Amino acid sequence: MRKLISFITLAVVAASLAFAFTHIPFGEHDLGVARYYLTEGVTQTGAVNLVTSVVVNYRGLDTLGEITVLFIAAVGLGTVLFAAGTAPMHASKKADLEPRPASLILRTGTRLLFPFILLFGVYVFLHGHLTPGGGFQGGAIIASGFLLMYLAFPQRRTTKRYSQVIESLGGLIFVGIGLLGLIVSGSFLINFLPKGVPRSLFSGGIIPIIYVAVGLKVGFELTGIICGLLRREADASGV
Repeated sequence: MRKLISFITLAVVAASLAFAFTHIPFGEHDLGVARYYLTEGVTQTGAVNLVTSVVVNYRGLDTLGEITVLFIAAVGLGTVLFAAGTAPMHASKKADLEPRPASLILRTGTRLLFPFILLFGVYVFLHGHLTPGGGFQGGAIIASGFLLMYLAFPQRRTTKRYSQVIESLGGLIFVGIGLLGLIVSGSFLINFLPKGVPRSLFSGGIIPIIYVAVGLKVGFELTGIICGLLRREADASGV
């Protein structure tokens, strides 16, 4: 009887999903949405990267939600690591977990590459309205630079306080820009600044500012997650 009820439930759910998806106009070319973005996107947003204009301008509230999801994930991970505590460990296992010094090649290469990785990450989110990339990509590049530094120098860590301040500042800038748009033009996250000349760095209105905020927040949020995991491993090994 239980199997029959389960089968009927799954059949009803499958039929409901099939009915819903058959009425969604996937791939339809007469809706005009894509055509509107292509014809009006540059004029309305000032960003020649139309993907950016959609993500940060037309669907800026959705992007704010994605940033919130990442923040909740970081908080959740921190809570789990804090609640887990440090369990006693056998001496042999403890010795296996002790960080081993990195090779000379990795240490030297990291010293040379680290500033360029950070510079490239900043370039990516500063030019997100002009070329492929943006805040999420630039932030991930910055976090990868810090991860490389931690692998080469296991004892080094970023100051948690400064990392949290920069991360919080990025989020506040994003929300602050949205509230300014609400005050100035009556809509949250509306592009109320001058659009500038397309294909120039100082164009796109609020889009470059938002991408700077997103890049800083994502970069230091991911760096904080990496630091938390590494600290947890260090605490577990007694280092």
